[in-house]
Amino acid sequence: MIFGLGMVGGLLLCDVAEAYVGPGAGFVMVSSFFVFFVTILLALLNLIIWPFRAILKLIKQRKAFAKSMVDRVVVIGFDGMDPDRVNRLFELGKLPHMASLRDEGTYTLLHTTCPSISPVAWSTFATGVNPGKHSIFDFLMPNRKLYIAELSSARIGSPPRTLSLGPIKIPLGKTPLSLLRRSQSFWSILGKHGIFSTILRVPITFPPEKFKGLLLSAMCVPDLRGTQGSFTCYSTEDRDESKPMGGLRIPLQMEKDSFRSYIPGPPSPVAEGDIRIPFSGILDRSNKQLRLKLPDQEVLLKEGAFSPWITLRFKAGPFSKVTGIVLFRLMKTDPALVLYMSPIHIDPHQPAMPISHPMIYSVYMAKKTGTYSTLGLAEDTWALNEGVLDDQAFLEQCMLFHSEREKAFMAALENTRKGTLVCVFDATDRCQHMFMRYSDKQHLAPKDGSVSETILDEIYMEMDKLVGQVRAKLTEKDFLVVMSDHGFKSFRRGFSVNSWLVEHGYMTLEDGKTSAGEWYQGVNWEKTRAYGLGLAGIYLNVKGREAKGCVEPGEQAERLAEEIAAGLTGLRDEETGTLAIKRAYLGKDVFFGPYAKDGPEIVIGYQPGYRTSWDAAVGRAGEPLFVDNLKAWSGDHCMDPHQVPGIILTNRRLDVDHVDMQDLAPTILTLLGIQPPSFMDGSSLVGKNGKDETGI
Repeated sequence: MIFGLGMVGGLLLCDVAEAYVGPGAGFVMVSSFFVFFVTILLALLNLIIWPFRAILKLIKQRKAFAKSMVDRVVVIGFDGMDPDRVNRLFELGKLPHMASLRDEGTYTLLHTTCPSISPVAWSTFATGVNPGKHSIFDFLMPNRKLYIAELSSARIGSPPRTLSLGPIKIPLGKTPLSLLRRSQSFWSILGKHGIFSTILRVPITFPPEKFKGLLLSAMCVPDLRGTQGSFTCYSTEDRDESKPMGGLRIPLQMEKDSFRSYIPGPPSPVAEGDIRIPFSGILDRSNKQLRLKLPDQEVLLKEGAFSPWITLRFKAGPFSKVTGIVLFRLMKTDPALVLYMSPIHIDPHQPAMPISHPMIYSVYMAKKTGTYSTLGLAEDTWALNEGVLDDQAFLEQCMLFHSEREKAFMAALENTRKGTLVCVFDATDRCQHMFMRYSDKQHLAPKDGSVSETILDEIYMEMDKLVGQVRAKLTEKDFLVVMSDHGFKSFRRGFSVNSWLVEHGYMTLEDGKTSAGEWYQGVNWEKTRAYGLGLAGIYLNVKGREAKGCVEPGEQAERLAEEIAAGLTGLRDEETGTLAIKRAYLGKDVFFGPYAKDGPEIVIGYQPGYRTSWDAAVGRAGEPLFVDNLKAWSGDHCMDPHQVPGIILTNRRLDVDHVDMQDLAPTILTLLGIQPPSFMDGSSLVGKNGKDETGI
């Protein structure tokens, strides 16, 4: 009885998610009479106190929104939507809903961050500050003591202690998990003022922060193996094993038309190695299908089609299981068998680590809209790069994940009646990365012809339909923003920044070496003054900061950075005769704030058509300065930020002539009646007095 009363008291005292008013998705019934009895009791108590709670809720809501100019701000983010393509489709009449929004409200360029990389730009969107204040400068950051790269946005540690029982190791204590993005998100600030937000799949939100609202994490959510997305290819084909694949390849040995294999899962918490699930397969070549037999289920796969989401259960210990979800696709059955398995996504029904706030929200959404992808970079670009997926399969995967996100967004649109709703859609970004070769006739990357030459236009037209659906559900008190974090251009040629540094004496290789391997294998750090890391940055090897630094901090370091930047600015590709690097920016000129010192000393602003080469991005040196990009990944945005602006559309006319990514957070706060904090670098787009020319 005391336990039951404690539960009642806890529910009465808890902070209610006031803006989330939709119906529940339903939960699995627990066969416990006590739980059933307590549930009925709580329901009766809720019914009795409902009038009082409703009055209290109304008072709180009126106070929170006392100075608000709108009831709700809705933000639709289309990652990478490019203004040049938008303008051309406007002229052709292919984007009627966005054109209507342009005519009735505001349409202009949205200036992106330096560097123009998604985690950097979306972090600035969330916080209203430059990278020197939020500390995200790229996907990767350098470990200055080990000269390796680490994920810039999140850190997953190891349990503080383990208990060893012979060969078994039992983890003790909570595994540390931390978000490395600094500063405060606008939804956190809104929550402190009692205003609710629903934040869906905005990049750099893993692990999820606690605030007054709901959040599904996005970019940098790992797969169940702890990687950023590692597919598995099962195949009877012979392959050159010396070539890296970017995923796992498991050779199959057929016995007539059957085989046995395994699914490699997460690292075992109690022993060495990973946890594995055995399975077998029976191939029916005449009908081009494969029957997979897992320990607890059978799956029939047909050639050229994705399976539904399959739940995998990994035994993590004597009394525990970890679940993940995967997609299978039977790529071909003859003459060789090729079977694709997606990265193992964290199961939203039973998340192995927090992927939402509150943690139950991922479960709620899975019950309401169905199982959905959870991996931060869910669309399997590397499987397409490696030829494991074909163009059509990749497109189908992109649109499957888009439809899942659309369902979640439309459900949240119904339920979040006041406050802020933000959702970022990735299909525009992923498809432009992989299908720009269909639009760019000069691109040398091969095409298999399984998708339309106009596929990117078609993707934009699908996004336009979504805008129309959303506008139909808005009220006069809603403020709509449609935006992209940057634009997109073709990526034809890669620049080997580390080869350039070696050639000009800034990076030194070990005696006898003519090249450096992955992550700088073969680099003489005692004599190296600068190194390239990630997609745009050059870091100096500073004494006292790097483990073997040789550059004196202060004036010597500043002169060296200026010298390198001057040498790169205006660099031409001698083979083609075209400009490759428009400008190299000094970090001290673009980063301001307490974390500016953690960023690169130089940011390379590439001319459209160019980007850091694939080898240079992982620390290699020794290849030619410029190389053709022959991968399916044929479009990019890691270029001079002035060459790849994003777009912004609003349903109210704003008197603005310049919009920067860092202006969005203070604008949203102002619209909802909150004074933007002084640490924000951006300015509100609705004016000093909170009015635009339409008089919101």
